[in-house]
Amino acid sequence: MPAKLEILNLTRVFNRQEILHGLSFTVNQGEFLSILGPSGCGKTTILRILIGLLPPTSGQIIKDGIDITSLPASRRNMGIVFQNYALFQNMSVLHNVEYALRFNRELKARSREIAENIIEQVGLTEHIHKKPHKLSGGQQQRVAIARTLALNPEIILFDEPMSALDAATRLLLRDEIKNIQERFHSTMIYITHDQEEAFALSDRIMVMDNGTIQQLDTPESIVANPANEYVREFVLDNLHRKIDSLVKYVKPGAPDNKLLSSIWSRIRSLTNYLKPDAASMEMTSLQDESTAIEEPSPPKMPSPPKVSP
Repeated sequence: MPAKLEILNLTRVFNRQEILHGLSFTVNQGEFLSILGPSGCGKTTILRILIGLLPPTSGQIIKDGIDITSLPASRRNMGIVFQNYALFQNMSVLHNVEYALRFNRELKARSREIAENIIEQVGLTEHIHKKPHKLSGGQQQRVAIARTLALNPEIILFDEPMSALDAATRLLLRDEIKNIQERFHSTMIYITHDQEEAFALSDRIMVMDNGTIQQLDTPESIVANPANEYVREFVLDNLHRKIDSLVKYVKPGAPDNKLLSSIWSRIRSLTNYLKPDAASMEMTSLQDESTAIEEPSPPKMPSPPKVSP
């Protein structure tokens, strides 16, 4: 798979303190790469440097073999989705998505057609004339994603886009983001501090701490061979804690089957990355205990629900 983006020895110094320490990594064409780490580890700084909002102190950014380190953001053909949506509150969904297209010479004449098509593809046609304050948080974030997609960027960057959303909306929206990536064959770089989110979405995960890359690999390889104790604790231990916290809700006496199905879905997505024997034993144990809940057999896993407008 060809490299879409190459980062070479990237550093950033702020107030005489080095925030990023000589980072080097690649992002492949069509890949979904998550940058996973705690607050303050430097992941958002990387994103701002990649899109051109912040210059690096040293290092290079190569896109398709061309050095873009000094290019302004407007010439990098990248899009960004912020966690606070950054929508125009006085504009409708249609005008928010169409806005940037009006300033693009190549796309201006087709701006209305492009905007309407993208809005349909993210499932917001029924809300096309509504203002942002009439939409839910998940719907507003889909408007922000649609606005970015409308310009057809080669790379889309996400700055913790679901941190302000409730748990149920996050689950729905992350499925939608993955579907969008596969539908548009987009290269995506996703900033998050949530291990479950990174594992559910990513082709590869770059685990960071204190301005350094601790490990960059597939979810399966990170679980099977954590690079060091930090990765083991921050990634694996936290995944196991999430499983443990969910398990108690699938025992006999759980509130209702709809909740049970949702929790089963999350547990399955997490245990997919555990060692096969351990995952099998964990799920078998849960299934045995769940038979006491109204239904005679474990609940059948539903397909991920579509986002409803």
